[in-house]
Amino acid sequence: MQDTIFNALADLALNASGQSIPASKAYLIEARLAAVARREGFGSLEDLVHCLESRQNPVFRAEVAAALLSRDTWFFREPGSLDGLVKNRLPERIAASSSGRIRLWCAGGSTGQEAYSLALLLEDEAPAGLAGAKVEILSTDLCKQAIEKARSGTFGHYEVQRGLSIHRLLKHFTRLDSGDWQASEALRTRVSFRVHNLLEPAGGLGKFEIILCRNVLSGMARSARVRVVESLANQLAPGGLIVLGDGESLYSLTDRLEPAGDVRCGWVAAGTANAKASAA
Repeated sequence: MQDTIFNALADLALNASGQSIPASKAYLIEARLAAVARREGFGSLEDLVHCLESRQNPVFRAEVAAALLSRDTWFFREPGSLDGLVKNRLPERIAASSSGRIRLWCAGGSTGQEAYSLALLLEDEAPAGLAGAKVEILSTDLCKQAIEKARSGTFGHYEVQRGLSIHRLLKHFTRLDSGDWQASEALRTRVSFRVHNLLEPAGGLGKFEIILCRNVLSGMARSARVRVVESLANQLAPGGLIVLGDGESLYSLTDRLEPAGDVRCGWVAAGTANAKASAA
């Protein structure tokens, strides 16, 4: 790939989603845009870039930017973290709630496997402390196509093999004539999906007791990570929790949040963790 083509596409990814793609991983650009280029009849990425630069089509530009995002997600990724949230943190939040309602946000949720994993745990393994509680799950992503796929709850054979047990597959999914599997209506109604760019303000989404932003920030440039973290902190309800992926950290990105202490890769409003420890 020519440097000028790589730079144009890498800059598009950076400006549109904050994603930082180093030159050593130029092959990712080729792989992620292959389907778009083929569908539009472009013979090369050079033709695609020429189209982006010569025709001011914001819809197509946004589609290309979204296609450059990583879609590497699967059911029950880092299962211990999800299990701990449902069995421990959610009952704690319900007990402290006067409304019996809590909201979870899967930020950068891709095609929905993380959100559906939470829904499955609530269906199959919800603790007694959640009896009668209203748990709302929202999953957002920059890519419209990913959100449409997530909303349909339809996954291919390879996708359901990644993290989903055969017991849960047969209990909660239906095999379609196409060979794909679709989540049950009961499961789909537990989750809502919405297109949202994490670089944009999220005030319209409301406040959340728990925000999962796992394995999303690590692919972003530092300036984008700072911007996203501030946005997430703004949407965190009092006493709320932000959960990152294994190996991810918010150190040096913000002074508004600190490690939760009692939750792996969890972060809470600054001063909250110490106050909770003192109360205990």
